Amino acid sequence: MTATRRLAAILAADVAGYARLIGADEGGTLQALKAIRAELIDPTITAHNGRLVKTTVSNRLRHTY
Repeated sequence: MTATRRLAAILAADVAGYARLIGADEGGTLQALKAIRAELIDPTITAHNGRLVKTTVSNRLRHTY
């Protein structure tokens, strides 16, 4: 049996100034983050046949083959 190897790229991203932004405008910050994810992050992950592995409040872990 031959093993198949695949190269994986992992991206861990952090939102700079998240606590300050949330403190200043929680609703606006969350809305902006959702818009960025919908317009930029999710389509990029899909375009590279990736998948979102884990999300926390201000972090994202992405895995792409």
